[in-house]
Amino acid sequence: MTILYALAALLLVASILMLLCKPLGNYLTWVVTSEEDMGPERWFYRLVGVDARRGQPWRSYLRSVLAFSLAGLLLLYAMQRLQEFLPYSLGLKAVSPFLAFNTAASFVSNTDWQSYSPEATMGYTVQLAGLCVQNFVSAAVGIAVSVALVRGFSWRKSQQIGNFWVDLMRILWRVLLPVSFVGAIVLMSLGVIQNFNGFTTVTTIAGGSQQIPGGPVASQEIIKQLGTNGGGFFNANSAHPFENPTVWTNLLEIVAMLAIPVALTRTFGRMVGNPRQGHALLAAMGILFVVSFMALIAFESYSYTPATASAGAAMEGKETRFGIVWSSLFGATSTSTSTGAVNSMHDSFTALGGMMLLLNMMLGEVSPGGVGTGLYSIVVMAVVAVFIAGLLVGRTPEYLGKKIGPRQMKLASLYFLVTPIIVLVGVACSFVIPGVRESVGSSVANPASHGFSEVLYAFTSAANNNGSAFSGLSADTPWLDTALGLAMLLGRFLPIVLVLALAGSLAEQDTVPETAGTLRTDKGLFVFLLVFVIIIISLLTYFPALALGPLAEGLVA
Repeated sequence: MTILYALAALLLVASILMLLCKPLGNYLTWVVTSEEDMGPERWFYRLVGVDARRGQPWRSYLRSVLAFSLAGLLLLYAMQRLQEFLPYSLGLKAVSPFLAFNTAASFVSNTDWQSYSPEATMGYTVQLAGLCVQNFVSAAVGIAVSVALVRGFSWRKSQQIGNFWVDLMRILWRVLLPVSFVGAIVLMSLGVIQNFNGFTTVTTIAGGSQQIPGGPVASQEIIKQLGTNGGGFFNANSAHPFENPTVWTNLLEIVAMLAIPVALTRTFGRMVGNPRQGHALLAAMGILFVVSFMALIAFESYSYTPATASAGAAMEGKETRFGIVWSSLFGATSTSTSTGAVNSMHDSFTALGGMMLLLNMMLGEVSPGGVGTGLYSIVVMAVVAVFIAGLLVGRTPEYLGKKIGPRQMKLASLYFLVTPIIVLVGVACSFVIPGVRESVGSSVANPASHGFSEVLYAFTSAANNNGSAFSGLSADTPWLDTALGLAMLLGRFLPIVLVLALAGSLAEQDTVPETAGTLRTDKGLFVFLLVFVIIIISLLTYFPALALGPLAEGLVA
């Protein structure tokens, strides 16, 4: 019965996404290809001295991305350190230096990892003017970079890949802000709170007193999901009834996480002049997501311990109003889209269920990945798949009319190696360096394999810019704040460097005509090859670490 319920829930979400994919994908295409500028956009261009009609080479585009992100990092860090002097601070003190760095790196990199309790740490000014603003702009940066890569395939003999400032402003003003405005109103109508009440003291049933926090939650909740950010206004994130009160808000938040990553495949197909190419990428994303979700449902439903047998399923850490299916669907969605929002505690999933959440991130943000990051990640994987196919048949590999030579393959290979290196080096240092090992040991609530899984999950989440966590790890320590903050920044911006370099190298080429021997990349065979390559690369990279953590724990259980 659970499996049938899961299939029905999956079909409902898929149906909504299919209804949204074409109009939203077409609208995104218009946004990033339009020649017209809106009033607020023209005002910004004059303010910063940008010529909207002038394109940028990839190096200039990259410098703009890095400069804009660095400015956001410094500003958000300063706001946290000066919080007690800001209005609507709610009497909260300045955030400590290590935690302020970690949080600034987290939100600028679209990770939204939170090593703190938000309602007890951040005032409204920092939440709204700091964290919520970064939710918008970090998402817009991801989409802009993905569009730049697509231009590399669709433009011919060009030294330019677009203008970052134009892409940024158009995505903000025409997509994220209006959709979030409407979405926030819908969430408020469904029970998500939106106020500036601060803390309200109430009398409990037992006669004691308790402080209930309020806040502008709906306005942050929608962009948290739509921009695949994930940082919650409250410590319980989307398990908190003020953020996610009903099954209807739960469904809306799941759809919001998936909407733009799915629609961008339509945008990709239209920009390269062949919508079927986008369909192929979407099919690969869909296969990976469905397999992961159904495996997660199986692991969470199968009662193989006395506790789960008594409850009928693994209900520890899950909201009874959502149950196994909607908790698992939300978890699979948030870890597959680099969102990191949770409506249940991932640390309480079964060992093998938690492994599936880990694998969703380890696949490299491709099922379907975050806003923008999912598209450029799977396109890079498609480049690798095309190269492998070319080796098998002895032909120079081509993708969308562009030759994949040594330079392109070096960039693609470095791309899928960067994140695993960050993850595995971070985990290794946490357990090998003597002083660090003791610090991490005191942060881990569970010994043995599960404790290892908690640290592995933390670095995987940080480097893949996801932001979810196994809650048994107390991450607010100098080592983890610093190491995870660096992992977030490196995991975000090193891949962007490689993607933009790849975009530049492709834009310089002319297209080559198709021949009888050209690999069709819009057919089922290529979809199978792409899925196979993604799974094999991920498993070969991470299997030893998984064997020490969730696999070992799951087999013992």
